[in-house]
Amino acid sequence: MRNRLLKVVFITLCAILNSGISVAQIVDFSRENPYKKVFVETDNFGASYLSTLENAFEKVEADSVRFSILNDLAYYSHTRNLTKALDYTNKGLELTYLKKDTLWEGRFQITLGAILLRMEKLDSAQVILQDAKSKVQEVDLPFLNTQLGYVFERRGQIDKAADYAVESLRLGDLLNDKKAIALAYSDLSNLFWKQSKFEMGLDYGLKSIAIFDERGMIDLDYGFTLYVVGNNYLALNNYREALNYYQHSIAIGERYGFYNNLCDVYISLVDLNAYLNQFDQAGEAGANAIKYAELLSNDFMVMRSWLSIGKLQILEGKYISAIESLQQSIQIATEDFGDEYYLSQAYEALGRAYAGNHKYKDAYEAFSKYDKLKNEFFTIESDQRISLLQTEFELAQKDSTIEIQETQLKKLGTRQTLITIIASLLLLFLMLLYKMVQTNRSKNKLLQKQNKEKEFLLKEIHHRVKNNLEIVSSLLALQSAEVKNPKVLEAMQKSQHRVHSMSMIHQKLYQGKSLSRIDMKEYFINLGQYIVDSFGEEDRIKIQCDMERIELDVDMAIPIGLIVNELVTNSLKYAFPKNINGLIVIRLAEQESQLQLMVSDNGIGKKYKNKTGGTGFGTQLIQLLTKQLDGKMTLVKDKGTVASFEFQHHKAA
Repeated sequence: MRNRLLKVVFITLCAILNSGISVAQIVDFSRENPYKKVFVETDNFGASYLSTLENAFEKVEADSVRFSILNDLAYYSHTRNLTKALDYTNKGLELTYLKKDTLWEGRFQITLGAILLRMEKLDSAQVILQDAKSKVQEVDLPFLNTQLGYVFERRGQIDKAADYAVESLRLGDLLNDKKAIALAYSDLSNLFWKQSKFEMGLDYGLKSIAIFDERGMIDLDYGFTLYVVGNNYLALNNYREALNYYQHSIAIGERYGFYNNLCDVYISLVDLNAYLNQFDQAGEAGANAIKYAELLSNDFMVMRSWLSIGKLQILEGKYISAIESLQQSIQIATEDFGDEYYLSQAYEALGRAYAGNHKYKDAYEAFSKYDKLKNEFFTIESDQRISLLQTEFELAQKDSTIEIQETQLKKLGTRQTLITIIASLLLLFLMLLYKMVQTNRSKNKLLQKQNKEKEFLLKEIHHRVKNNLEIVSSLLALQSAEVKNPKVLEAMQKSQHRVHSMSMIHQKLYQGKSLSRIDMKEYFINLGQYIVDSFGEEDRIKIQCDMERIELDVDMAIPIGLIVNELVTNSLKYAFPKNINGLIVIRLAEQESQLQLMVSDNGIGKKYKNKTGGTGFGTQLIQLLTKQLDGKMTLVKDKGTVASFEFQHHKAA
């Protein structure tokens, strides 16, 4: 939110600094291309840009440049005065007709259609826009389809409006036109909002804002999209974010004189302030909405402004004033208004105003008209099309998630290099063992079936690995007897325990029913008892394995066994001084795709912190093994010590 407020301040400062910028920054005859196209190549000018364009048009001789300037002048004039915009457009059509320039004639027709639909001449706008299709280039079609979408949106045909927005999006992707893509997302956001699908409307609106920000060009459509996102936040009762986006849109509108955007935002601010019971601010917003609507000479905006004021007066309990405002709104709309959405809202609000004033017959008639208009607007076809778009968006979100996951997997490559080297060495060791087993296989005549032979060989491997590890453990024990240095002796004993913990895994594999999975509860019981016995503390320290039976494959069991070995050994050494009795609890639980391990004791806890005197290798080993298992560790020392772990459990398919 802070960043967006800073943007508002920045835009306001730019408006002040740029208010005196000269014509030469937009039109410079010394350049090869004298005209920097408005809101395409530059937005570095103040609210006087329309006067700048008007002056430049009279001085330019090249037809293509003149037409480009005049077309921009015509289109952006509709943000302040529709009548002037229409005059400029007609002038452009006359000039292109005389010059027999079909391409620019079609482009002026698109501008004419945009102006006509804002003058409530929807049928004429549609005819003009359809005629322009055959004259313009492919790069002009996204904007043309956007205007056609507005025509059908105003008629309440949301399904067709959505189709034109999707077609604009397709063309934007095809042409790599970021502005077309952003505008299509903005239109879809507005359509979802009108269908009361506010979460989806917000998703599309924020995607549009992100593209506009990336494009780095502040223009009319960017300001409108900020307003649409604010509407979705308002509908979701997130008033702070709604106000944030409205303020940003107002800053842009005031900088460039976008009266239509300003009118839109002030209409929504009436609703926002009314919801917050800030009726004075709501009234000021309503007055501003009326002001800009009348400056535009736009009946659609005037109608909506009186509608917002009428709804405000209902909340204030001013039912007579509300009836007058809403009747004025409906009177401006007329029967051929063409926008069932806002007209239905006007009749619904009028019904509530009549009911508040105890005129129940009039209220019934208003509500009846509201129901009729609502049924025309919220059609089954529109709802189905919007639902289909929602499904398509959710699928796109899933595709995006997959791409993110693939990127994360690539990042793991560096970390897995070390694991690959270690795995290669282990593989070499296993290959040597396998070769030795292969040599002895021919001497064994008892195994007749292939499956029994493989089972025997696998058991033999685990048995031999276990024996080899026991030999290593015995060698460490023999060497320990010759060592006098207490620290060296302790290190060798710890190594002996680690080797034995791995040995027990292989013992369980060749003694159990499964050759690939270990019963961890039984393993923990045996491991804990072995460690307690090796310290001679079986009468004083108890091991409790509080868990259900869980089977893990050897790749998970060995690292977890080593971790438990280190933690139980530490508890025996440091948690129960002065021959006090104690309990060590081991838990392992499986929840969906995670394993949760906990080793706790009821010893002296944080009293023995920094008093271990060890080498720190055990701690490093635990951290390395935790990282290998893609896990995280939490250690708490208070009344006792609790070490908790979460590991990703990637089950074999």
